[in-house]
Amino acid sequence: MRPAKGGTRSPDKLRDDRSIGKLTPCYNLNHLVNNLAPPRIIWLMVEHGKPVDEVIRELIKAGVTKGDIIIDGGNSFYKDSVKRHKFLKEKGINFLDMGTSGGLEGARNGACLMIGGEKNIYEKLVPLFQKLIGTKGGYAYFGPAGAGHFVKMVHNGVEYGMLQAIGEGFELLAKGPYDLNFHLISKNWNSGSVVRGWLMELLERALQKDPKLKSFSGIIGGGSTGEWTVETAKELEVKVPVIKESLDARKKSLDKPSFSGKVVAALRYQFGGHKV
Repeated sequence: MRPAKGGTRSPDKLRDDRSIGKLTPCYNLNHLVNNLAPPRIIWLMVEHGKPVDEVIRELIKAGVTKGDIIIDGGNSFYKDSVKRHKFLKEKGINFLDMGTSGGLEGARNGACLMIGGEKNIYEKLVPLFQKLIGTKGGYAYFGPAGAGHFVKMVHNGVEYGMLQAIGEGFELLAKGPYDLNFHLISKNWNSGSVVRGWLMELLERALQKDPKLKSFSGIIGGGSTGEWTVETAKELEVKVPVIKESLDARKKSLDKPSFSGKVVAALRYQFGGHKV
């Protein structure tokens, strides 16, 4: 694969970042496009919605052209990815939609990549994906345009339910008749129990530092991918009560913070750096 180039909206940070290694820093999209030899591979990690469309338009103005490949690795709505694929295909520009999971640890040690788009384009980039997943990540091709982001959307819906279940369980423990050590419970549950796993490991880590989660307000952030999951389920006539209740709990947390909200917020901070 060709040497990678790195871009950012905060050039000063990139200039000061000594961890970029062999990356060539680029300070605007024109600089980025001009420093990549065709056919270019450009990977976007920007906020969903209009920002993605704006960056794509700016890339085209900067010189991205026929034969180049754009990868959207953010949390875009799958129907938007289908539209972007069609728009770019008309210009001869290739597009892959890719859900990315794994949080901060995934970024460092290997993420989970969920990929959609034209299979021949995906196959060209397999060596890149293999390098990016490291020893702990994984990647898979799921189908035509939108498939990658569809799978990631549902993944996030499942995540909502799992986080909420853990949060509700610990709130019940907190309001029970015993003076319980929550860190000890998380450590115990993560030692051979049915509910052991990475999320429980992260909660154990959070509770070790903050046994009562006093540094968290109980307000839970996020919401877009959960909204999309619930809306899509309604369109497809699939009942998703757990995911819907989990989404509603996030909305209610804005007015009525709870201990379960503290647990969910702590978990989101652990895996994604999200803090509310």
